[in-house]
Amino acid sequence: MKLGIIADIHGDYAALTTALERLDNVHKVDQVLCAGDLIGRGPEQDRVVSLIRQRGIPTVKGNHDEWNYGLSPENADFLEDLPINWQGQMVGCNVFMCHGKPGNNIWGLYRDHVSNTLLNMMLGSLEADVLIVGHTHVPMYIRVANGCVINPGSLYTFNSMRITSHTYGVLHLPDMTFDLYDLTVDPIKPLEVT
Repeated sequence: MKLGIIADIHGDYAALTTALERLDNVHKVDQVLCAGDLIGRGPEQDRVVSLIRQRGIPTVKGNHDEWNYGLSPENADFLEDLPINWQGQMVGCNVFMCHGKPGNNIWGLYRDHVSNTLLNMMLGSLEADVLIVGHTHVPMYIRVANGCVINPGSLYTFNSMRITSHTYGVLHLPDMTFDLYDLTVDPIKPLEVT
């Protein structure tokens, strides 16, 4: 099974549609998951939320998704109802998704701030094989004994005071390998991620 993983779109409708087109037609994923921050800073926030809603993409509430930026009532309600955590089982793998850390969409996981021991404990306590996060805008893939932790980086491509990686990923289950792609690069080929 192939899962498309996106996060931190921040209202960039053009980046979202390009990523979804690639995930559908190039990578041919079975499902897409979104680790939050649909809105904030970007030019077309309402269109981003509408497309995520229309596609039925499982999504968690990012810290920017806590506020209404003049969205349609339907889209504001959609953001209000997003969960902080999402869990699902796919081809025998338990997948847990959040924006920052489990139960918290403000604090993020950074590679140089976590140990393999901590990640093993976290996956064990969540009873998860895969933990998907966003928030930091920094891609990350860490494989530990109990599973893996993935951050696809940030999708948006517009200039902002906050750094963006303009990346998305494809998670392969049940082997839990992960490929990262730069939205702005053609030909489409995987990047190295640590």
